[in-house]
Amino acid sequence: VVGLSNDPSPGYNIELEARKHTKETPLKFVELPYVVKGMDVSFSGLLTFIEELTRRKDFVKDGEKTEEKQFTTADLCYSLQETIFAMLIEITERTMAHCGQDSVLIVGGVGCNQRLQDMMADMVCDRGGTLCAMDHRYCIDNGAMIAQAGMFGLQFGSEDMMVKMEDTECRQRFRTDQVEVVWRPKTRGKHA
Repeated sequence: VVGLSNDPSPGYNIELEARKHTKETPLKFVELPYVVKGMDVSFSGLLTFIEELTRRKDFVKDGEKTEEKQFTTADLCYSLQETIFAMLIEITERTMAHCGQDSVLIVGGVGCNQRLQDMMADMVCDRGGTLCAMDHRYCIDNGAMIAQAGMFGLQFGSEDMMVKMEDTECRQRFRTDQVEVVWRPKTRGKHA
């Protein structure tokens, strides 16, 4: 949409553009759709919204802004990152409050993003909690999250986790939210 490469990954290239925002040279924040309902976020419409912004004559794809109302690729990347991460921080804080938790583990490909880690650290610190952020070696393809769920399952005797090596399979679309959580007490409507 804005001409960024997919190599090594689109998210990383968005982060590099957004890092151009500094105290000395701030980027312009462009208002984007922000949709949070309870614990759900909606990113639908963001790409279309940004595509429409890039068609406006005040969008400067390459080069410098010459007018106040203009915005650049870096401005859009910065705005996209700040908007999406603010949504994620909001629902994570709500989750901590509802579940009585004081720690957050960031994993997955987006978990590599330093800005997300910084924003999450600020929120968790304000709540007196602990942030566990991993470097990129352990964040790609949710490997650390899957390994952590497996470790807990084995520690607490999950039958689903007791599989002989020759019977194992790789599921690329494995969802950790579908794992039986045997390491937390059943709450039946109460928050843990």
